[in-house]
Amino acid sequence: MAHKIKKILDDLGGSRKYNFHGHTQYCDGRAGMEAFVNAAIEAGFTHYGFTPHSPIPIASPCNMSAADVDLYMAELAELRQKYGSEIKLYMGMEVDYLGSMWGPAHKYFSELPLDYVIGSVHFIPTQDDALVDVDGSPDSFRVKLHEQFHDDLEYVVRTFFRQTVTMLESGGFDIIGHYDKITRNASAVRPGVESEPWFISSKKEATEAAIASGVVIEVNTKLHAEGGPLFPDIATIRSLVRAGVPLLVNSDAHRPHKVNASREYVFGLMDAFSYGE
Repeated sequence: MAHKIKKILDDLGGSRKYNFHGHTQYCDGRAGMEAFVNAAIEAGFTHYGFTPHSPIPIASPCNMSAADVDLYMAELAELRQKYGSEIKLYMGMEVDYLGSMWGPAHKYFSELPLDYVIGSVHFIPTQDDALVDVDGSPDSFRVKLHEQFHDDLEYVVRTFFRQTVTMLESGGFDIIGHYDKITRNASAVRPGVESEPWFISSKKEATEAAIASGVVIEVNTKLHAEGGPLFPDIATIRSLVRAGVPLLVNSDAHRPHKVNASREYVFGLMDAFSYGE
């Protein structure tokens, strides 16, 4: 386990009054940083981490610009000074893995004074090596699957999990974010695909790589709070809890009122799994 995330876990001391995955006006969040701080304090949190989608060397409406990184760090410093007696604020970043050209292991991120890094896959290469974001809505995914991936769902899923494994091998991050999120869009296009043997084996490879890497695995509650699934799914959470794998339950909040969304539900599951229920 990396030193940075170990220090954060030590700071928590087992407390569940935290959220370490959230987005603000600097990327695709829907409110400013201070609004999230106030929401976190109101929710009773003692620790809150910001994780704007990292700058990337390709066009993306969801990622922060490199020009805004200094603004983000300066605003966080001001908020720490203003709210330091009420909550501990962390400077994180959710870094997109784009392959060997860009990812958490790139020196750009190691030179930033970040408290921790979430490594995530949102983009995968097409059969023609164009990078495409497969993390959008199911409707958007269907269009991209047809127009850019030649309707080859198996290629998309296998490539997503393969990118995840390669990112884990490259390192440079502390927490892996929603590493099986492709399940949502894949199952929307082909219901039941997550039960097909090739899908199970691809996801299992990614899960085993995440465990072996020593990174903390995130349980992402964002879509569950909107009536969708958890990432990873409940069966995987059960196996991770029983194996003693370190987990953090994050809401991936894009709006202040979502800072604690569905987290208590997941903690309830984890407690039940810990006692063999």
